Amino acid sequence: MNEAVKPEVAERAAPAIPGEAPAPETSPDRTAKPGGRRLFGRLTLVVAVAAGAIFAWQKIENIAPAPNEGVSSGRSGPPPQTVRVAPVMAGDMPITLDELGTVIPFETVTIRTQIAGKLMELGFAEGQMVRKSDFIAQIDPRPYQAALAQAQGQLAKDKALLAQAQSDLGRYEMLSKQDSISKQQVADQQALVAQDTAAIATDQAMVQTASLNLDYTHIVSPITGRVGIRMVDPGNYLQPSDATGIVVVTQLDPISIVFSTPEDDLPRIAARLNSGAKMKVTAFDRANVNQLAVGALTTYDSQVDVTTGTIKMRASFDNPNGALFPQQFVNVRLLVDTLTGVALAPNAAVQIGPSGSFVYLLNDDGTVSKRDIVSGPTDGKLTTITKGLAPGDEVVIDGVDRLKDGAKVRVVDNAAAEAAQGQGQDQAPRRHFSGGSGGEGAGAEGHHHHHGQGGQSGGGSSAPGGSPPAQAAPAQ
Repeated sequence: MNEAVKPEVAERAAPAIPGEAPAPETSPDRTAKPGGRRLFGRLTLVVAVAAGAIFAWQKIENIAPAPNEGVSSGRSGPPPQTVRVAPVMAGDMPITLDELGTVIPFETVTIRTQIAGKLMELGFAEGQMVRKSDFIAQIDPRPYQAALAQAQGQLAKDKALLAQAQSDLGRYEMLSKQDSISKQQVADQQALVAQDTAAIATDQAMVQTASLNLDYTHIVSPITGRVGIRMVDPGNYLQPSDATGIVVVTQLDPISIVFSTPEDDLPRIAARLNSGAKMKVTAFDRANVNQLAVGALTTYDSQVDVTTGTIKMRASFDNPNGALFPQQFVNVRLLVDTLTGVALAPNAAVQIGPSGSFVYLLNDDGTVSKRDIVSGPTDGKLTTITKGLAPGDEVVIDGVDRLKDGAKVRVVDNAAAEAAQGQGQDQAPRRHFSGGSGGEGAGAEGHHHHHGQGGQSGGGSSAPGGSPPAQAAPAQ
C-alpha cells in the first residue's frame, strides 16, 4: 500500500516543466469520495440529534401534569403517591390447625368361619349396607346337627344311669341302717352316683358345644356397616385357619379421622378438651376445596411419636351420606380457640422490615406514618394486631412499596379509578386532606372522604347506594 501512495505524492510534489502541458488527472473519483462520506456523516449526525430532541420532548410532555391535575400554585416537588387504604376492624379471629388426616372406621370386621365346612350360601350383595345380626353366609349344618343329636343321646343315657344308681343307693342306705349290708357296699354305690353325675355334666357340655357349632354354620354380621367384595364363592370348603375371610364389613356412620399435630400444640388442645369444650373439626377433600363433613375432636394418643415429634388425634364425624370413605386422605382443620373482639388488619397492609412487622398508617392531613406493630394469628385475609393499631385506623394496602414515613398520598379505590378513566376529568373534586373544599355531590354533604390529595382534584366521590358521582362545575 505504501508503494501505491508514494508515486502519487511524488507526482504532486514534482514542479511543472515549462512548455509542457500538465498531465491529466487519471483518477478524479478518488478525490470526490472522501467529501461524499463527510457529507453523509454530517447528515446522519443531524438526523440523530433531531430524533433525540423529539424523543426528549415527548418524554417531557408525558411527565408534565395535565392542566386540571397539576399541583397547586406555589407548590413544588413530586406528586403524591396514589394508594388504597382499608380500615382496621374489630372482630373475631379463629385459631386453627390445618393437618393431613386419614379416614379410619371405628369398627372393621373380617367375616371368617369358626368351623370347618362347605360354604353353601351367601346372604349379601357386594357393596350392600347390612345391619347387625343380618345373615351373611351359611355353612353346611348337617355334620353339626348329627353331632348335636349324638351328644343329646349320650346325655339321656347318662341321666338314666344316674337315676338307677341313685335308686340303688337309697336301698343300700336303708339296708345299711338295718345292718343287712356292709358299709363298703354303700360307699361304692355313692361313688357310682357321683360318677354318673359327672358324666351328665360332661354330656351337657358336649351338647352345648355341638349346639354352638351348629349356630356357627349360620354366619351373621356383628356390626352395622357396608360389606365389600366377597373373597370366597359358595361351594368352597372353609376352615378357621384360612388366610382370607369371607368378606369385610366396615362401619361408615359414624366414622373417624385420625391426624397428627405437632407436640407443641398438645398443651393447648389438651387443656381445651379436658375442660369439656367441643372442638370443631372440619374435613376437606384432598384438593382442600370442597368441605366433606364437620365433626368434633374425640381424643388424642397416649404418647408422642419420637421420630416425627407429633401426636395422633381422633375426631368423630356423622357420615349419613358416606362423604367420608375408609382410608381416604383428607385435609383437616381443627378449631383450637377463637379470639373475640380483637383488631384485624388486611394481610396486604402488614409489612416485614428489619425491626419487625409494620404498617403505613393514614393520617388526617393526607400523609402516612410508619407504625410498628405486633401481629398475632392470621387467616387467608386478615391478621390479628395485638399492639400498635386500634379499630378505626386506616392502613395502606396498595402502593406501599414506594412509601416512606411522612409521605404525601392520594387515596383512591378501584371503583373510583375506573370511573375516572371512563368519564375523563369532568367529575367533582374530592374532599382534600389539606383542608381544601371537597366536592359536594348529591348525598355527600357533611361526610369526610379520605380520598384525594391536598390542592389536587381527583376522581368523583361516589354517592350512597352506589349511584354515579355527582357532576360539578370546574374549579375556577
